[in-house]
Amino acid sequence: MNVPDDLRYTTDHEWVRREGDRFTIGITAFAQEALGDIVFVERPKIEAVTAGDVFGEIESTKSVSELYAPISGKVVVANENVDEHPEVVNSDPYGDGWIAVIESEDVGGFDSLLSPAEYEEIIAASAEE
Repeated sequence: MNVPDDLRYTTDHEWVRREGDRFTIGITAFAQEALGDIVFVERPKIEAVTAGDVFGEIESTKSVSELYAPISGKVVVANENVDEHPEVVNSDPYGDGWIAVIESEDVGGFDSLLSPAEYEEIIAASAEE
């Protein structure tokens, strides 16, 4: 399973890339594979969010899943490309399939997210179930 080592992760299978005080968020390769073909993404609104709150939704041919803000701050950009091409989340979850960018000074929130090794342990435990 592809788990890039330059990202942080959540137990809800979201990834976070830090770029200064901006944090790009998407769903992991594991999540998109489990969901199947993505058919719709409800992008987060441009507004303040609190870590752990629902801030969007992703729908696949199998199910609908909520997206949770992994860090507190303000959503400053939402990926408009996923409106017309939600399948990009399947084909490029760590690249063009990103969901939103949150601006935040909550570096501690970022640092408390899962490391790649910790996230790989979660994936391994899921595979054993």
